[in-house]
Amino acid sequence: MGELFRSEEMTLAQLFLQSEAAYCCVSELGELGMVQFRDLNPDVNVFQRKFVNEVRRCEEMDRKLRFVEKEIKKANIPTVDTGENPEVPFPRDMIDLEATFEKLENELKEINTNQEALKKNFLELTELKHILRRTQQFFDEMEDPNLLEESSALMEGSEGGRGAPLRLGFVAGVISRERIPTFERMLWRVCRGNVFLRKAEIEDPLEDPTTGDQVHKSVFIIFFQGDQLKTRVKKICEGFRASLYPCPETPQERKEMLAGVNSRIDDLQMVLNQTEDHRQRVLQAASKTMRVWFIKVRKMKAIYHTLNLCNIDVTQKCLIAEVWCPVSDLDSIQFALRRGTERSGSTVPSILNRMQTKQTPPTFNKTNKFTSGFQNIVDAYGIGSYREINPAPYTIITFPFLFAVMFGDMGHGTLMTCAALYLVIRESRLLAQKSDNEMFNMVFAGRYIILLMGIFSIYTGIIYNDCFSKSLNMFGSGWSVRPMFYAKGTLTENAALQLDPAVPGVFNGPYPLGIDPIWNVATNKLTFLNSFKMKMSVILGVIHMLFGVSLSLFNHMYFKKPLNIFLGFIPEIVFMSSLFGYLVLLVLYKWTAYDAFTSKDAPSLLIHFINMCLFNYSDPTNKPLYRGQMGLQILLVLIALACVPCMLIVKTMVLRRQHLWKKHLVCGPDLTFDLTFNFGDVAVHQAIHTIEYCLGCISNTASYLRLWALSLAHAQLSEVLWSMVMHLGLSSRSGGGFFGLSIIFSAFATLTVAILLIMEGLSAFLHALRLHWVEFQNKFYSGQGFKFVPFSFESILEGRFDE
Repeated sequence: MGELFRSEEMTLAQLFLQSEAAYCCVSELGELGMVQFRDLNPDVNVFQRKFVNEVRRCEEMDRKLRFVEKEIKKANIPTVDTGENPEVPFPRDMIDLEATFEKLENELKEINTNQEALKKNFLELTELKHILRRTQQFFDEMEDPNLLEESSALMEGSEGGRGAPLRLGFVAGVISRERIPTFERMLWRVCRGNVFLRKAEIEDPLEDPTTGDQVHKSVFIIFFQGDQLKTRVKKICEGFRASLYPCPETPQERKEMLAGVNSRIDDLQMVLNQTEDHRQRVLQAASKTMRVWFIKVRKMKAIYHTLNLCNIDVTQKCLIAEVWCPVSDLDSIQFALRRGTERSGSTVPSILNRMQTKQTPPTFNKTNKFTSGFQNIVDAYGIGSYREINPAPYTIITFPFLFAVMFGDMGHGTLMTCAALYLVIRESRLLAQKSDNEMFNMVFAGRYIILLMGIFSIYTGIIYNDCFSKSLNMFGSGWSVRPMFYAKGTLTENAALQLDPAVPGVFNGPYPLGIDPIWNVATNKLTFLNSFKMKMSVILGVIHMLFGVSLSLFNHMYFKKPLNIFLGFIPEIVFMSSLFGYLVLLVLYKWTAYDAFTSKDAPSLLIHFINMCLFNYSDPTNKPLYRGQMGLQILLVLIALACVPCMLIVKTMVLRRQHLWKKHLVCGPDLTFDLTFNFGDVAVHQAIHTIEYCLGCISNTASYLRLWALSLAHAQLSEVLWSMVMHLGLSSRSGGGFFGLSIIFSAFATLTVAILLIMEGLSAFLHALRLHWVEFQNKFYSGQGFKFVPFSFESILEGRFDE
C-alpha cells in the first residue's frame, strides 16, 4: 500500500544469458513486462548489430502481412479476433512462417494480376459493345435528311472539299465524361470546324481495372474527310486518353461483331466470378489467422531488437544485458528466466546479478484501471523524480472535488454520473470493440475520473441546492412572511420585500443542508452567493496549498535533508499560515461571531487583511473583530517577514558552510577539492525560489477564486437556458402545448448537453487541472524524472492494433 504514495524502488540488474537460451528468456521477460533493457551498444550502427538480419526478416514478414491485411480490408472481410495470445515461435519456425507468407503473397499477387488483366479485357469489350450499339444509332440518325444536309454542308466547306465527291471517314471511341467539353473545343480549333462529332453518355458507370473506382464515360464518333484530318483526330484522341476501337462500316458487320462481343463478355464474366470466388476463399482463410500471425511476427521482431541491445562476451556463447526492474518483482523475473531456460532446452541457467550504481533509476508507479487515469493527469505535468511523493492518490479526491465546486449542479452531475456509469458497466464490451474514434477512446480512458466528477457534482449541487438552475425545497424554508408585521396591502402590492432576519418569526434558523431554497427567488441572490462562494474558494484554496506544502516534509524526511526541513519547509508553512491561514480563521470567526442582530456591524475582511499587511490600524471605518487583534496581527506579519531572510539568506550561508566543512574534512588545507560549489548559482537559485514562493502564495490564493467565478458562471448559464428555452414551453396553455413542449424540451436537452455538460464540463476540467499542476503540485513535486518503459509484448501489441 505504501508504494501507492511513492514510486516503486528500482534496481539495476545484469543478466547473463546463454546464447541458445537468450531468445526464450527475452520472450518470457516480454510476457512478464517488468524489465527495461538498456542499450549497451550506443555507438554501434543499427545495421552493424548481431541480429540485424533477423530483424530484417521479421520486417519483411510484417510487410507481407500488411499487404495481405490491406487486401482483406479491400474485400470488406472482417478479421477474426479470438483474443488468443500465441506463444512466441522458436527461431527455427521462422523459415516455415516465411514460406507460408511468401506463398500467400505470391498467390494473391497472381490472382490480382490475372483479375486485373481480365477486368481490363472485360472493360475493353464492354466499351466496344457500347460503341457498336451507339454507332448503329448514329448511322441510323445520319439517314435523317436534315442531319445529312448539315454534315454535307460542313464537309463541303472544308479546304479542297468543293466540287469533290462526299466520302467521309470516321473513328469511334470512348472518353471520360468530364473531358467531353474540352475535347470538343480542341477538335473544333485544331480541325478548324471540319469534323462532325456525335456523342452519347454510357448510363452505367464502368470499373477501372487498376484502381477499382467507378468512372463515367461517353461514346463518340467523329466524321471527317481526308487522311490529314484523320491523323489530327487520332492525335487529339490520344492526348485526351480516349480509347479508340475498330468499327465496321456496314450494319451487317457491326451486328455480327456485336454478337461475338456479347458472347466473349459472357465467358469473361464467368471467369471473373470464379476468380473472385477463389480470391475470397483465400482471403477468408487468411483473415482467420491474420491477428495470430501479426502477434507472432511482432513478438519475434521485438525480441531480436532487444537482443541487439545486449553485449556478447568474447567466447560468443553468452549475452550480457543490463535492465532496470522493480525490486519487488525480482522473484518473478528470476522465475521467468528459469522458465525461458527450460523452454529452450538449455542446461546452463541464466544469471541475474544486482548492480550498485549512482545513476538515477526510472520512475515506476503501479496502477490499475481505476488509478491509471489520475496517474496520467499527474504524468502529463511531468514524470515524478525517483521515489518522491506521488500526487496521484490525493488527486483521486481533490481533482473531482475541485471540479465539482465549479460544476456543482445536482441535475448535471446526475447526467454525468449516468454517462460514466454506462462506460464503467459496459467496459468489457467496449474494450472488445476496439473503437478507432480518438475522442471516444480519450473519454473512455477517463471513465472513472468522470464518474467521480459526477458524484462529487451531485454532492456540491446539494450544498448549492441547485438542480438545473432550480432549488429543491426538501426541508422547508427557514424564512417566513408574517402578514402581522406588514401594513395592509404591502404583501400584494410589492413584488419584492426585504426580510429582516432579526424580526422574530421571519427567520427560523439556518437550513439543515445546503442553501435555503428561498434564495432562488430573492433579488439579492447573486450578492449572497458571491460572498459565500468567494470565501469558500479562499478557504479551500489555502487548505489545498497548505496540504501541498505539508507533503514536501515527507520528501525531505525520505531523502534525509534536514536542512530543507528547518530552512525550507518550516519557514514556508509558517509564512503561509501566518498570513493566509490567519485569513481563513478570520472568515470562520466572522461566520460564527455575528448573528442576525449584529451582522450590520460586521467589518470587511478584505480591508482588514490589507490593513494588516500595511500595518494600518487607524482606519475608523473598519472596526476590529476581537480584542487584541492589532497585537496578534503585527506579530503574525513580523513572523511571516522573518521567514523570508531565513529562506533567502540563512539557507544559502548554511549550504556554503557545509561545503567548506566537507572540503576541510576530505582534502585538508593543502589538497584540492574536486566537488564544485558555485556560491553565486546557489544564491540566485535560492533567491528565485524564495521570491517565487512568497509571491506565489498571493497569486495562487487569488487563482483559487476561479472556483467562485466558474461556479457562478455555470449557475447563471443554467438559469439563462431555463428561462429562455424551457420556460417558454412550460408557460404555454394552448391545446398544442404538449407538442410544443416536446420540441422545446428536445432543444433544452440538446443545449444542456452541448453547453452545460460538454463545454462547461471541459472548462471546469481544465481549470481543476491547472489548480493541481500550478497551485498544488509545485509545492512538493518537482516532476523531473523519466518514466519506466518496460519491455512488454502487451504494450507493443496495443500500439500496433489500437493505432
